[in-house]
Amino acid sequence: MFGAGVTSSVWGFTIGREALKGTTQPDVRPSNNSGSGKQGAAASKDQVSILKEKDILKTVKARVEGRDPDKKTAATNTKADKASSKSATAKKPAAANTSAKFPLNSRDGGVTLEVSAASQRSNSMMLDVSMKNEGSQAVRFLYSFLNVTDNQGRALSATAEDLPAELPPNGQVYYGTVSIPTALLENAKEISLTLTDYPGQKLQLQISGIPVAK
Repeated sequence: MFGAGVTSSVWGFTIGREALKGTTQPDVRPSNNSGSGKQGAAASKDQVSILKEKDILKTVKARVEGRDPDKKTAATNTKADKASSKSATAKKPAAANTSAKFPLNSRDGGVTLEVSAASQRSNSMMLDVSMKNEGSQAVRFLYSFLNVTDNQGRALSATAEDLPAELPPNGQVYYGTVSIPTALLENAKEISLTLTDYPGQKLQLQISGIPVAK
């Protein structure tokens, strides 16, 4: 019986070994995944890169809305450039337009009154003015008759300096200034000057649209 048992065991082991020939355990070592050869190359190509869920949702939303997510940055930069350009245009100083209005003048009966500039000095707005007489006779002025109003129709107090009381008919230019207290110019954008001769009051020299200096 012992001999029969040994013979049976040897015979069973032999048959099982023959049946398992060519069968090997799968090689799961990490080093083999990066090996050389065609199988290694195929394994590398088949690897799947894992994306973040947040990035996937952004891309899907962009595709659904019909826009290219890769062009988002470029579009944003373009909008920023346009906004910057508009802002730069909007911020151009208005002083250039104001200075371009000068000189302003009025002429009547051969007499010319001209305002060449406006500026802010201390607590007054100063107007640089000039006068000349190209007529046939001298003309007298009383500068207390100088009428100054703003664009809201308010009468303003003004003081004339260095202008001649009598303007001879020689065409010579006489220079002076007209000062207006800035306290009276609150919310005013423009002012107007009106001057007439004395005592006849036949001349009407009027200059409108003089910008208020800031």
